[in-house]
Amino acid sequence: MTATEPAIRVSGLRKSFTEQEVLRGVDFEVARGSIFALLGSNGAGKTTTVRILSTLMKPDAGTANVGGFDVVRDAARVREAISLTGQFAAVDEILSGRENLVMIARLRGVDDPTGTADRLLGRFGLADAAGKRAGAYSGGMRRRLDIAMSLIGDPPIIFLDEPTTGLDPQARIEVWRTVKALADGGTTVLLTTQYLDEAEQLADRIAILHEGTIIQNGTLAELKRLLPQAKVEYVEKQPTLEEVFLALVGPSAAPATGTEKTEREGSK
Repeated sequence: MTATEPAIRVSGLRKSFTEQEVLRGVDFEVARGSIFALLGSNGAGKTTTVRILSTLMKPDAGTANVGGFDVVRDAARVREAISLTGQFAAVDEILSGRENLVMIARLRGVDDPTGTADRLLGRFGLADAAGKRAGAYSGGMRRRLDIAMSLIGDPPIIFLDEPTTGLDPQARIEVWRTVKALADGGTTVLLTTQYLDEAEQLADRIAILHEGTIIQNGTLAELKRLLPQAKVEYVEKQPTLEEVFLALVGPSAAPATGTEKTEREGSK
């Protein structure tokens, strides 16, 4: 893959299940080292797209190229270039954080599994909890451990399928910081989300997937220009619930812009 070639290129992707057409010709490209958000409601086709791109499912029509390889013809090469983190943390709750990482490192044949685990624990702020059972971790810690596990072997491309579903506001911000750090380090991130503020906070480009089709694709600024310019009004700004929450629980996580979804809504 050349430096100018997209990390992911999707063209005319289609997929049906029995008589239901889930993807109806999806097209997009993801630049290397960027964060690309696939934004859509439940049932829009986000997870189906990720499953095809990660070689877990074959498309009915169209093409998808990931890391310079076709997802159908070169599935094994694609799997070597990617990692996938699903909607729920896939950690072994009986094992400690370090043991989870060492286990995955050994399964992937990584040299020095213990050293790799310790480096990732430090990178994701989990070193102090390395010896604790993962089942005792908070939701945000489990999700960070899950992402750390997916990075073993240094995959250049990572898929995050609704990475903050069910997390509380502070845990969501922890995950957002982790995702931003991945892209800053050169990793290409494709994430699916149903949260508008998550896409707004994280993504370099946003594709809106609706009923199996990309209806808009662009930067946040480009998408905002689709609507008439807002009228300037001066209003008294009240603190948001998120700002109140974070002020009460501690200043360690800076508040994000936008309206937070509740955990109940995220769990639907």
